[in-house]
Amino acid sequence: MFACPECAHEWSVSVAAEDTENVGPSEIRDTAGNILQDGDSVQVVKDLKVKGRPTSIKVGTKVRNIRLVRDNGDHDIDCKIDGFGAMYLKSSVVRKVM
Repeated sequence: MFACPECAHEWSVSVAAEDTENVGPSEIRDTAGNILQDGDSVQVVKDLKVKGRPTSIKVGTKVRNIRLVRDNGDHDIDCKIDGFGAMYLKSSVVRKVM
């Protein structure tokens, strides 16, 4: 049996094997439903508190040249934000800038 460390959900090895067979290329979408790609520019849609920093990332902050990562849990965008440095963001808090 496998168990999720976050929610304690349990499943068997056979179910896990079936799930990996049916996995296709996943699309990462922003809050508006647009498909994100490497090199896109995005805009933050809500204030984000940053641990260890006295200031937060404000609504409307633009982030250029994002990189998508699919193996980092729920944070699927790797980027560099001016004034904050390199960090990971969730796609649920950004909107693609056209």
